[in-house]
Amino acid sequence: MTKTTRRSVLTAAAAMTAAGLTEAAPAAAQAGPKPIFPVPMVAIPIVGETQVFQVRRIYCIGRNYAAHAIERGSDPNREPPFFFQKPTDAIQNVAVGEVADHPYPSLTKNYHHEVELVAALKSGGTNIPADKALDHVYGYALGLDMTRRDLQNGMAAEKKPWEIGKSFDHAAVIGPIHPASKTGHFEKGAISLAINGTVKQSSDLSKMIWSVAEQIAKLSEAFELKAGDIIYSGTPENVGPVVKGDVLLCKLEGLPDMSIKIV
Repeated sequence: MTKTTRRSVLTAAAAMTAAGLTEAAPAAAQAGPKPIFPVPMVAIPIVGETQVFQVRRIYCIGRNYAAHAIERGSDPNREPPFFFQKPTDAIQNVAVGEVADHPYPSLTKNYHHEVELVAALKSGGTNIPADKALDHVYGYALGLDMTRRDLQNGMAAEKKPWEIGKSFDHAAVIGPIHPASKTGHFEKGAISLAINGTVKQSSDLSKMIWSVAEQIAKLSEAFELKAGDIIYSGTPENVGPVVKGDVLLCKLEGLPDMSIKIV
């Protein structure tokens, strides 16, 4: 085919398309590409709802209680907030009233508990003002940021990323989400964790260095937040190790308890 003939064919095809005279594409082609294998949706149950909260991203803030920052060797008066992420499939859902089996992970001999308030977002954006940030919160849950502390510390000592200490299977334990329309927003309230009946962590949300609203505002400076994002808002002091057989009981004033057993 000559260049002239080819140009004529293309021109005619374009004209037919504009006039709507071309044949309809097969339905499969119109539907777009399909995945070669299905990937399960990661979701968290919502109390009182048949719908679930689909998780997009998991953000966590580090050292957000002054006493915890000090026990981790940091000065909370000088340190701006910093964040890390966990993969969405690190979620382990724990039902109200359940004592869920939680597997002790591989590679570690120093596995730590960190009890936290979790905020779940229904919307987002960039550069969100702190005084508007809570408008984006759908609800709250009780969570555990489980940590392979020896791996985290080892990587930090070598000035390497310590993702291996935070981002692994079952590392993001969480109870069901409670809509903020029913609970209100959590700016204060007792939070605690006990192991086998002995209280290890005990504090109040009012002692957070950066409030949930401020965390959302700061995160939105670095990332575009969206519906489905959840934020682990930091843990109080006295984090520590767990071993197989330990039963952890997490409490947060205003929410049902959450419990797991290390197996």
